[in-house]
Amino acid sequence: MDLIVIFLLLFSSFNSLKNSLLILLNIPLALVGGVVGLWITGQNLSVPSSVGFIALFGIALGNGMVLLAYMNQLLEKGASIIDASITGACLRLRPVLMTAMTTALGLMPLLFATGTGSEVQRPLATVVVGGLITSTILTLLVLPALYKYFAENPAENISN
Repeated sequence: MDLIVIFLLLFSSFNSLKNSLLILLNIPLALVGGVVGLWITGQNLSVPSSVGFIALFGIALGNGMVLLAYMNQLLEKGASIIDASITGACLRLRPVLMTAMTTALGLMPLLFATGTGSEVQRPLATVVVGGLITSTILTLLVLPALYKYFAENPAENISN
C-alpha cells in the first residue's frame, strides 16, 4: 500500500509513468545493501532494522529524484539522451554523495555503539549505512544507464 502511495506521489511530480518506475527502481538497489549489511554483521531482521529500511528507501528515492529531475531538465534543453545521462550523473554526483555521506556519518556513532540501547540502534544504522553504499553507487551507475529506456519521447532523441 505504501509503495502505491509513493508511486502516486512520484507520478504527480513527474507526470510520467516511466520516470516514476525508474525512481522506484532505487528501492531494490537500496534493499541489497541493507540486507548485505545485516548479513555481514550477523544481525537479524528486527523492528529497528525495518525502520532503517524505511528511512533508507526515503533517502534512495530522494537521490533518484534529484538525478532524474536534472536529466529531464537537460533533455528539455535539447541534449541527447546519452548526453543527458552522462552529464546528469556527473553533475549530480556531489549532491547525491553529500546526501548519502551526511546520513552515513551521522549514523556512525549508532553503528559502533556498545552501551545500553545499542541492540536497537545498531541494526537501524547497519541497514541505512549498508543500503546507502549500494544505493548511492548503483543510483549513479544504473539510473543513467537505464534512462534511455525510461526517458520521455526517446524516439526524438535517439538520433542525437
